[in-house]
Amino acid sequence: MKKSVYAWSILLTLAVGMLAGFLIRDDVSFYLQSVKKPALTPPAWAFPAVWTVLYVLMAWGLARVLVRAEQRAARSRALTLYVAQLFFNFFWSILFFHVRAYLFSLVWLAILWLLILAMARAFSRVDRAAAYLQVPYLAWVAFAGYLNLMVFLLN
Repeated sequence: MKKSVYAWSILLTLAVGMLAGFLIRDDVSFYLQSVKKPALTPPAWAFPAVWTVLYVLMAWGLARVLVRAEQRAARSRALTLYVAQLFFNFFWSILFFHVRAYLFSLVWLAILWLLILAMARAFSRVDRAAAYLQVPYLAWVAFAGYLNLMVFLLN
């Protein structure tokens, strides 16, 4: 049972990330070729690698919560926040790369960061390790906020 919770959490989360990547694949080419980027922009290959690790960490944290939560309310709140942040995560890439709404996507990203923080706090009420697994995600989204802001200002 526990192994299947981990496997399904990871597979479903990665599927969301892969779908977003698939939907914006042509838009990323435009971004790489035509958009002015800030000096600290990582190389293009780093983004899918980092996001894959982050999706696995967030899903691993969710699985830890799901298998440990005896309290239905705590599990339900953590799962609701997980789904909400994943929704915002998915649509940020579409807003940024496809719609090219750089200011709106920055606001969207700020909401995503707050949702991740709330999710990590909900996770910590059930399993501290699950919350700590979200720290790289929080840090990367903060860095993405810098990149998003600079793209907005430069373009």
